[in-house]
Amino acid sequence: QVQLVESGGGLVQPGGSLRLSCVASGSIFSIYSMGWYRQAPGKQRELVAIITNINRRNYADSVKGRFTISRDNAKNTVYLQMNVLKPEDTAVYYCTLRGATGDYWGPGTQVTVSS
Repeated sequence: QVQLVESGGGLVQPGGSLRLSCVASGSIFSIYSMGWYRQAPGKQRELVAIITNINRRNYADSVKGRFTISRDNAKNTVYLQMNVLKPEDTAVYYCTLRGATGDYWGPGTQVTVSS
């Protein structure tokens, strides 16, 4: 079965940067779209960014120009570079693999932006 593990979360000050990583196992990674979602307490889970198997990228309006999604197929890894972080970016960030018959999710990594 597909397994996803996120890493790279932590506490940063407003204006700072973090790079999240997600390693996938149990799949032919390169043929699938990958994504990042986030969820803050009391809020709905929202799409942050998607990268397809041919490296097409889409971003939520709230993160355009600040976040960059990328992938390294040789390492079965997808990244989310987050710059100019804002307090409203605080959330648990989840990695997603869009499988043939459904989506797979990682356990999440906490990102906190606070002074």
